[in-house]
This record gives sequence, structure tokens and C-alpha cells, in this order.
Amino acid sequence: MKRNLFRCLGLAAALATSSIASAQTALRMGYALAPAPNSHYGVAGSAFAEEIAKRTQGRFKIEQYPNSQLGGEREMIESVQLGTLDLVVTSSGPVPGFVPETGIVDIPFLFRDPAHARAVLDGAIGQELLAKFPARNLIALAWGEQGFRHLTNNKRPVGTPEDMKGLKLRTMENPVHITAFRTLGAAPTPMAWPEVITGLQQGTIDGQENPISVITSAKLSQVQKFLTLTRHVYSPAVVILSPKIWGSLSEADKSTFREASKTAAAAMRRFVDDLEKRGVDDLKAQGMQVVMGIDTAQFQSTLAPAYAEYAKKYGQANIDRIKNYK
Repeated sequence: MKRNLFRCLGLAAALATSSIASAQTALRMGYALAPAPNSHYGVAGSAFAEEIAKRTQGRFKIEQYPNSQLGGEREMIESVQLGTLDLVVTSSGPVPGFVPETGIVDIPFLFRDPAHARAVLDGAIGQELLAKFPARNLIALAWGEQGFRHLTNNKRPVGTPEDMKGLKLRTMENPVHITAFRTLGAAPTPMAWPEVITGLQQGTIDGQENPISVITSAKLSQVQKFLTLTRHVYSPAVVILSPKIWGSLSEADKSTFREASKTAAAAMRRFVDDLEKRGVDDLKAQGMQVVMGIDTAQFQSTLAPAYAEYAKKYGQANIDRIKNYK
């Protein structure tokens, strides 16, 4: 009798476990850089996954695909749009190709410092931009961060706009960036991230531009000689979810996904803050020659024709609203 009872209890436990397992929904998340703890994307992905698992009692499992396993950032955004990928953590670089209004945040020297940028993106302006995504068949959950972008190259130290002339620079597939570098006299070369290291090794491109968080996690010191701390563009990241998944969520789960994305964004920002303190010293120790203290006003003056184009495209009042935000 006891033996039969134990068998029944064991069967009931197995069925319960099977039911829980079958109720779990696995979601795929892609991003371009290394997994945690070696990149801000990886740290964000892990923070998001942990928060989702905790808040939903394991009903959702986030499977991470780092290192561009599922394609470049533009391809992954397209996959999310089509519903063949569930989530992507991406830079803002390719996003204007999907949501043109977001290009305004990539204007050079727009943000004073990280506190200014974070206040704008977490406030009304940033939320208004996130609200533009659903019309493009994307759900943007939260703004994250990469940090301020800097220039690396193999040709020469860059200290003035004049030094930019003729440099073949990999840029993101972002019209705001391309306009800026063309105006500075460089030869901007849009290129998906998975192709960049090979391009630098083979000399197809002379340099690239990225935040310290990317320069360190991608080990660019192995393929680049010179680093200039230009801080020319603040680079947000964004957590994007497939509308197909969003539409299947309850209101409570939608709130959970938004809160988890904020946790991921906060993890990204902490990672970036830490790297900004120690990353440059690490890159120097790895052999990079670092140019500091550029004359920002000189670069802004050279960019005057680009600023005129941005004003036509985004509206000077909208640009000033960001610049003057407090």
C-alpha cells in the first residue's frame, strides 16, 4: 500500500514538474558583443534574464546569443521586426533606419555629459522617442547606454579636424554619423560590426569610432594604434522586443518586461561608468597612444554645415530642447 502511495506521489510530482517545464516560454535575445561579464550588452542581457525569471517565477527564460551570432545589429532589428527573433540589445546606430526620429540623439556634441544624456532619455523626450517604435512594428522597452564615442585609427594621432582628412573610418549605418564624418573630411565607411576587426586587420579601413566600453570589450587595442578621446557623440543603447511577443503578454507581464529592461539599462550604465574610470589606462597599458584634451569648439566650428543639415531634418527647436534640458 505504502509502495503504491509513494509511486502515486512520485508520478504526481513528475507530472507537476513536466507541467511547469511545458509552461515555460523561452525567448531568444541577440546582441553584438561578448557575454557577461565582458561587455555592457552581456551584463544587460544577464540582468534582464535574471529579473524576468525572478519576476515571472520562471515562466519565461531568456536565451542569450552574444557576439553577433544572429547577425549584425541591423539584421537583428529586422529579425525582431519580422518576429523571427524575440529581443535585441542594440546601439542606436542602425535604429534611425527603422525609426528616423531617433537620429536626433546621435548629433555630435549634443549632450554635455552622461547625467544630461540620461536625464533626457529617461525623461519626456526619451519616452516620446520610445513611443515612435510601435508604428515601425517594434517595441522599445528602455534606453540603455554605451557611453560617449571616441576615435581610433592606425594612421596618425588625431588632435584637430585637419587630422581627420582622408581617414577611412568605419561608421555605423547611421546617416547622422556619416554626415558628420564627411563634413570633417574623413571617408566614412558604413560597415556591420562583425566585419570591422577583419577590415582593420586588412587595412580596408584605417579606423573606427566607439565608446570605451566597446573599444575594450572588442579588444581593439590589438588592431589599432591611436585613440583620441573626442567624446564626439553620446551613444545610447536600446532594448527592443518583438511585437509578436508583446501582443501575447498580459498587462502584468508587460509591466514586468518594462521593469526588467530598466534593470538591464541600469546595469549597462554601471558597467560604462566603471570602464570610463579605468578603461583608458588599460588601453594605454596595452600599447595604444592616447590623445586627450581636444579643442571641442574647433570640431563644432568645422561641423557647422552638418549642424545646418540636422536643423532642417529634425527641427532646431527639437535640438535646442535636448541641448537645454535640465
